[in-house]
Amino acid sequence: MQALVYLFIALAGFAIGATSYFALSFTLAEAILVALVVVCIATLISERRLRLRAEKRLERGIEDLSRLLATDAQAGSVLGRRINALSELNPGQRLETIEADISVLGTVIRQVAEAVAEIEEKGAAPAAVPAGDRFLSDAPRPVAAAPRHGDIEPIIPLEMVRQALGNQRLVYHIQPVARLPQRRPAGYDLVPRLLLEDGDMAEPVDFLPHHGGEDVLQRIDGTALNEAVAIARRARTGGQAISLYIPLSSATLRDSAAVEQLLAILDANRVIATGLIFTIGEVEFQELMQTARTALQAIQRRGAGFSLSDASSLRLNFADLSELGVRTIRVNAGQLINSSEVYTDFHLSDIASYVGRFDITLLATGVTDERQIVELLDNEITLVQGNHIAPPGPVRPDLLLEPTRTVAPPAPQRPEAARRRAEL
Repeated sequence: MQALVYLFIALAGFAIGATSYFALSFTLAEAILVALVVVCIATLISERRLRLRAEKRLERGIEDLSRLLATDAQAGSVLGRRINALSELNPGQRLETIEADISVLGTVIRQVAEAVAEIEEKGAAPAAVPAGDRFLSDAPRPVAAAPRHGDIEPIIPLEMVRQALGNQRLVYHIQPVARLPQRRPAGYDLVPRLLLEDGDMAEPVDFLPHHGGEDVLQRIDGTALNEAVAIARRARTGGQAISLYIPLSSATLRDSAAVEQLLAILDANRVIATGLIFTIGEVEFQELMQTARTALQAIQRRGAGFSLSDASSLRLNFADLSELGVRTIRVNAGQLINSSEVYTDFHLSDIASYVGRFDITLLATGVTDERQIVELLDNEITLVQGNHIAPPGPVRPDLLLEPTRTVAPPAPQRPEAARRRAEL
């Protein structure tokens, strides 16, 4: 096409030169010069137009390329986000969750089938019952619940407890919480005991007031927290980080001044706060979730946790408990093994895995023999406590808040229990 344009330019120049020679009486040299000038001017104009057209075409190509690059960059960004989302997924954990749900569903279906079969058997049985057997029944008899500390009234009067506190006769012993199967200590319960005038030691159930005595409970809770901080700090200084379960009552959490003092102690001991776990009764904690939820959340934000004791049921809102910092739930080992239906509708082998999905661990208390330990271990309940593991005993004097305080000698115990407690 460009060659044809040049041909027309040459013909036009020749025609103009011939016209100048023949019609305008130009000399031959002048006619040739005119023809060359016309050809050059026409060639320049043509090249200029071609260059402008090429530049416009190039600009349009660059714009199209920019749009394509922007589209590719956006697609790459979307692909990157999807890849990141896929990389953050944990298929193994999800599969474990699905397996646990399937196991729980299978257990529920089996229980429903057993219940239906039992109902059908009862319907097929004769309605009449012999007179001599009228007090007998095929239905399962209710199992008596294990007595809780809150059901036993203290035998020491409140005034005597106040007097003992004023005389500095409140001491704190520790009882290990062992982890199966190695039975190594996973934490220690701080157990308040009252040193009586005759030298005997009173257990918490004997002197902790259930009705009234908020000042006594607040003083015991505050002293327990100070003792726990001293033990944890000195143990950490010795190169051993430990977890301490500290008794805490609703009387402290309902008092704004006591809560402020507790939070101030936690703020001053942020380094060891994660090892401090407050033990509260399950019923009390449920009430505090409605009346003192702000205090519970403030304690949880400072790194401390909670352990619910004397749990009467595991039909709880575990997600809400986990958000408030609940780490362990304590259940009676004998009742859990012999009549798990009192606590939950799940099978015993599924309870620990289901609760563990919410980062909460079951802690079996009151372990009395090896059979219970084997049963708990078979059902994946690994935190245990009881006199069979190790009874409460004094703390090493160098870890106490007041090393010079006189404490009663520990009760006789098995060498194995003494060795475990001596680790602290």
